[in-house]
Amino acid sequence: MPDETQRVRFDAATKSLEAPLAIVDLDAFDRNAADLVRRADGLPIRVASKSVRCRFLLERVLRKDGFRGVMAYSLPEALWLAAEWAGTDLADVDLLVAYPTVDHTALRALAADPRARRLITVMVDSVAHLDVIDAALGGSHSDIRVCLELDVSWRPILGRDVAHIGTRRSPVFSPAQAFALAHAIRERPGFRLVGLMGYEGQIAGLGDQPVGKPLLGAVLRWMQERSAHELAARRTTVVEGLGELEFVNGGGTGSVETTGHDPSVTEVAAGSGLIGPTLFDNYRRFSPSPAVVFALPVVRKPKKRTATLFSGGYIASGVAGKDRSPTPYLPAGLSLIGTEGAGEVQTPVTGKAARDLRVGDRVWLRHTKAGELAERFTEYHVLEGDRITTTAPTYRGEGQCFG
Repeated sequence: MPDETQRVRFDAATKSLEAPLAIVDLDAFDRNAADLVRRADGLPIRVASKSVRCRFLLERVLRKDGFRGVMAYSLPEALWLAAEWAGTDLADVDLLVAYPTVDHTALRALAADPRARRLITVMVDSVAHLDVIDAALGGSHSDIRVCLELDVSWRPILGRDVAHIGTRRSPVFSPAQAFALAHAIRERPGFRLVGLMGYEGQIAGLGDQPVGKPLLGAVLRWMQERSAHELAARRTTVVEGLGELEFVNGGGTGSVETTGHDPSVTEVAAGSGLIGPTLFDNYRRFSPSPAVVFALPVVRKPKKRTATLFSGGYIASGVAGKDRSPTPYLPAGLSLIGTEGAGEVQTPVTGKAARDLRVGDRVWLRHTKAGELAERFTEYHVLEGDRITTTAPTYRGEGQCFG
């Protein structure tokens, strides 16, 4: 249950600021970072930047023990971060681009910059990605660091069919497929295979204790246990067969412990656990604090138990549904209205707490996915203790949009 003292704290600290606004509670952010380190149990954590999208926060966490490297979500982003950190204490942070790129301009920028080539690794899962890089750079180019992505979904046999449980990412599933692609990379001039990556979304991205759905929770835990067992054996076979690699990356915020138990993994990825969005409210093993929240002002009182907020239609990506909408957080006891939801210019909320809301008051909400709120705000106001100590631009606030 939300702590109403938090509402008093948030309101008091931001009373001179105009809403809509977003804050990062730095105390909660630091607690979340410490808990991720505890859960990783000695494995370094590569920070998933798409779940943060604010350089101030990325830099803060990268300076903490237990965190090493960035998992960027686009090559232009990785190039930008590398350039921004040149000449600082983060100048040697390495950046793994989590998704394959077909951006010729960015690839040419990478090839032309020796420092960027040393720090940045791009993702491949087929020879077609090598072809794109060669097409962008010409037949003869300096070595590009590449990471092979393994499909780490679970594929149980159900009757006569083979199911696919997990995200649709790499086509490389079997050890034989991984060895064939690795051979093609190593035989091709201009490429250096340095890592292996796999994102087990069916474990990392699905809460195993959904509120009010105990049967679904039991099914999810059953699936995740079997998937993890299958994956550990398959990934170990691949790693042993590939030979020397600089890193083997796996997991996400929701699977830090499970992934960390796989001896073939050398680092885990995490980002959402720093922010604590509602998507991660349904896990048994951990419960991140809400570190980034946003406030909307009350602009109408159409009924005694209804307050209408300005703006708020910050819908998260994924399968469209109620669980992609923002969630009223403070004051406690508010909910969205089923016939309107969160809208482009207005968001009605209802509940007992709405009776005491007046025009000009503000309601605090939480977003479903961690980094996507930064696409809606150009800055986060940084709350330390009971006061705002600085304002940090998000990627958008720095004029950056990476997709």
